[in-house]
Amino acid sequence: MSTSVDDYLVGLTKALPGPRRKRADLVAEARDHLIDATEAFEADGLDRTAAERAATADFGELSDVVPAYREELSVAQSRNTAVLLFAVMILQPLVWQPGMWGWNQDAGGPSVLGDVLEFVVRWVGGFVIAGAVLAVLATGFGQRFAFVRRYAGQVTAFFALASAVVISLGGLSMTWESSTTSGHFDILPVGAFVVGPLLLVGLQAGRGLRLIRA
Repeated sequence: MSTSVDDYLVGLTKALPGPRRKRADLVAEARDHLIDATEAFEADGLDRTAAERAATADFGELSDVVPAYREELSVAQSRNTAVLLFAVMILQPLVWQPGMWGWNQDAGGPSVLGDVLEFVVRWVGGFVIAGAVLAVLATGFGQRFAFVRRYAGQVTAFFALASAVVISLGGLSMTWESSTTSGHFDILPVGAFVVGPLLLVGLQAGRGLRLIRA
């Protein structure tokens, strides 16, 4: 059913979850288009109310318009997720630099388990950083290609979720192993610099999946 421009935009805004800035841009574009269309119908002789109804009817029913907008928002959400994952991961070498912080001092000397954990986490971290870079490219430049556009959002979300879980477990494991030699287990730093930020990554990824599956 055709309606006024304001009512149409309210309905459109309510139907669009996702990144606020991108959503605001999309709604602003729709508003500009509807205002221009309304003025054109007024120039053809319709009164303001009839012109707004004609403009919204011409723009399309929300059930037809919303899916295309959600697709754009899912791409923006996936890009935000990839950028956040990269930002968190690129700081991890500094966070885990041996002896730099009081909580990761290896007072008891090296251990086999510690060496293994450090090796695994280092390589997994490098893989995640590389994957995050690819995800940023796929959700940006890669949107020019239909195949990438179709799968990039979902792959990015699942990759970010898996990375958040694996890296968090790795960080907790390294902290626990360090406590066996240093004599104290300090959960605050790993929570603040690893688990907490990666929890935000997971939440962003979850929002992306909800957009894709909506």
